Amino acid sequence: MLKGKNAVVTGSTGTIGRAIAQSLADAGANVLLNGFGESDEIEKLRGNLIRRSGGKALYHGADMLHPDEIVAMIGMAEREFGGVDILVNNAGIQHVSPIESFPREKWDDIIAIDLSAAFHAIRATVSGMKARRWGRIVNIASVHGLVASIDKSAYVAAKHGLVGLTREVALETATFGVTCNAICPGWVDTPLVRRQYEARAAREGSPVTEAIAAMLGEKQPSRSFVSPRSIGEAVVFLCGTAADAITGVALPIDGGWVVQ
Repeated sequence: MLKGKNAVVTGSTGTIGRAIAQSLADAGANVLLNGFGESDEIEKLRGNLIRRSGGKALYHGADMLHPDEIVAMIGMAEREFGGVDILVNNAGIQHVSPIESFPREKWDDIIAIDLSAAFHAIRATVSGMKARRWGRIVNIASVHGLVASIDKSAYVAAKHGLVGLTREVALETATFGVTCNAICPGWVDTPLVRRQYEARAAREGSPVTEAIAAMLGEKQPSRSFVSPRSIGEAVVFLCGTAADAITGVALPIDGGWVVQ
């Protein structure tokens, strides 16, 4: 379905990004990985993607805090692949704290990684997409781009901003064969979420299983985590021909969270 297309997935050494990279490779795309991790594990993942796609897989360790590194990563993909057709802005961090004690440096880092990094990556890729008259930009936002939760001021602000950026870019690219959409996952069992339910279990003196059940019960009607694979497959759908006319959409994958 995506044979011959070239994709960049930021934050793709983590749980959700890895699943997205694997789904794109399964659809035949060449993939540039990005993120932190042990070099042997990254190399193993890169080899896995090559086997899945029958094509190429690259890695660039750009830190999303630094715009120059983001531009260098896109430049590498363009040189090695011949262009970037698919950009998935997935990298993200989180911090939970009441706003009066929210560390200023955490605010700055979350806005930089969860919002500004997407701007810098889009800015570096969109001219090539327009010139080729085909491109797919998928921003991994969150249900927190659509609704709020307490103690997550920076994350909620960044993800709402990312949904707004998605809509704006969709309008700018609408006549060029380029689409820009956001996916808004609910609870996924990632290290970011794991820290939250483990902290809850410690705070309440309850087993972790009870903390998970309580957390899911408060927000996610399905009472189960969203699978990373389902997010990856949604990205592939948004890159396919069935989604040619879908742009500017913020798609919840959240077990019913935002419809309550």
